[in-house]
Amino acid sequence: MDELDQKLNATFDGKVLRKDLLHRIKKGTNVPTFVLEFLLAKYCASNDQAEMDAGMEAVLSSLQENYVRPDEANAAQSKVATKGKHRFIDKVHVRYVEKEKRHWASLENFNSQRIAIGEKFYRDNDRLLEGGIWAEVTLAHNDIDEDDYAFSIEDLRPIQLSRFDFERYTEGRADFTRDEWIAAVLRSVGLEPSKLSKRVQMHYIARLACLVEPNYNYIELGPRGTGKSYFFSEFSPYATLISGGQATKATLFYNNARRKVGLVGFWDTVAFDEVGGIKVRDPDTIQIMKDFMANGRFSRGVEVIADASLSFVGNIDVSVQQVVNSNEHDLFQPLPPELDLAVMDRFAAYIPGWEMPKNSSEFLTNRYGFITDYLAEAFHYQFKHTNRYEEVSKRIRLGKSIEGRDEKGIKKTVCAFLKILHPNGPPTDDEFGEYVAYAIECRRRVKEQMNKRKPDDEFARINLSYYKASGEEVVVFCPESKDAPATQEPARRRLTQPGEQPGAVAEVQSAVPPAATIEAAPSPAPPPITPAPAAVAPAPTELKEQHFTILYGDTGHSYESIIGPYLQGAKTVVIEDPYIRLQHQIQNFVRFCETVLKAGTVKQISLITGYDDKNQLAGIAEKLEELKQSLLELDVVLEVKLNPNIHDREIRLDNGWVIKIGRGLDFYQKPGGWFEVGANDLSLRKCLETKVDIFRA
Repeated sequence: MDELDQKLNATFDGKVLRKDLLHRIKKGTNVPTFVLEFLLAKYCASNDQAEMDAGMEAVLSSLQENYVRPDEANAAQSKVATKGKHRFIDKVHVRYVEKEKRHWASLENFNSQRIAIGEKFYRDNDRLLEGGIWAEVTLAHNDIDEDDYAFSIEDLRPIQLSRFDFERYTEGRADFTRDEWIAAVLRSVGLEPSKLSKRVQMHYIARLACLVEPNYNYIELGPRGTGKSYFFSEFSPYATLISGGQATKATLFYNNARRKVGLVGFWDTVAFDEVGGIKVRDPDTIQIMKDFMANGRFSRGVEVIADASLSFVGNIDVSVQQVVNSNEHDLFQPLPPELDLAVMDRFAAYIPGWEMPKNSSEFLTNRYGFITDYLAEAFHYQFKHTNRYEEVSKRIRLGKSIEGRDEKGIKKTVCAFLKILHPNGPPTDDEFGEYVAYAIECRRRVKEQMNKRKPDDEFARINLSYYKASGEEVVVFCPESKDAPATQEPARRRLTQPGEQPGAVAEVQSAVPPAATIEAAPSPAPPPITPAPAAVAPAPTELKEQHFTILYGDTGHSYESIIGPYLQGAKTVVIEDPYIRLQHQIQNFVRFCETVLKAGTVKQISLITGYDDKNQLAGIAEKLEELKQSLLELDVVLEVKLNPNIHDREIRLDNGWVIKIGRGLDFYQKPGGWFEVGANDLSLRKCLETKVDIFRA
């Protein structure tokens, strides 16, 4: 152990663990980090190697016995039926079925949508009804034939600390320097601070701001594989990650039919993953979002006040240097048009995701850090019970260019840094100055890009500054755009005149003079970018490898949208899936065959599937024979091989593409009835969580 390890173990005994233990288990399972660390803390909260080795065995045994993998759902159901009851670690969802006037629970990997649940469980845990929670849950088997359910929840324990002592946490913080505490926080999320620059460390701390500061809205765009969405899916049980397809006003804000507040009422942070792909079907959603982002309240027939922070994360696929030197483009380019200037102006910060390192084992730590759940509870406590805004307002001195939303965003960012890094008291003047400069930079990045978009001077006061404790004024710049004239003094577009091309650039530059700065004169401007050639007809889209996750409750995913584009030129399709055996699974396979037929080139489909017993085999053969005959009429041959021992799921095309869907074709939730939306159109049906990998063989 190094000095920081020893200090953490001495001060926070039982609240820290060695993070390489997590990495060893994490690679072999799809369980969220805070769930794994819940088990590691239970069995491995020790610095004795023998105890840790025994604890690791206990964790692996617990996962083997209690964690259900998606392809083991049938065996898990059989285990409950045979033993009478069994305890599982799984994500539990509860839904209210109006026509039955009752609640039903479902476990994500148990494959049963009708598990009876007592009122006390969803009354005490609201989030069961809004996105679900991970828990240790005891399922019991119901032997009464007259009842319409086979399983019931006997006990449910959310995977999080039962109580948290904030005073003890702040007392412990006093034993560490600021830089030691930054290192401890970064190690807690699995990173080794000695491998990261001071600036990148600040970016990682900024990512955590929405977990400690209520109504804090930020955006981060950057390359793939930098861990932008990790904190919301893995780190905290108080954050939820949603895809753009779920961005409805009923899901997010208020469901008028159920008279229930949406996700913003139940989570500390609601994060939008792949923000560039957000599809907004109802314009009211964005208007309500604007109201909520501005002041934490909105009206949907009733006045709703909520504290949730909104995080927007996504990918940026263009050269940042080219964008900041371009008169036509800005760093908000990947956002959909629905997220207009009014939404952008409500971002407190824009984290430069392009400066973050790609995920790599070289950045992982094998040192001690806080148990994730313990740190998440510390952040949640501060989110709910502490307010540093007045403290920051009394201490901060901002320049004249800073306007209303600038000031609010900057102060909230500084508040977040104080909560994360100084929960026990105020920082020094130098430390405070660091946080203010970083907060201003992140807000300036928002304002610079809005200034490029706006045809007038509404956002032209971009030279944001602050005063040091010595009285010296400092103008803060963004490193990527400091020497880019196209960003610092963008040409103004005038309204299109008759005969003019849209977006024509006016002769005059911005009339607003830049504020005086104390920094040295900027280096010579880079040479102007050569104008783009005249537009030509777009080339056919090149098919690329894809790796993505479909989240629980997502819609918009059909066999046609996932597989359809890759069928070009294919003549033979081979599908291995052990679970084409039940009525709905065979119906799914028929839909898959219909997708293949639409490609127009496929002449043979080979299915390799499994079965449980000979009675089931007869039923499968009869249904597939009927399908085989109907395909023959369309000159397509269906070949079926039955193998009871197969486990893998894979679709292989003879044009070189391989599609792997973690759950196979059966990744849809069963509809509540055949007269609801999604019963026939799979693109409208809600999905179960699964991974999709599409690659060339």
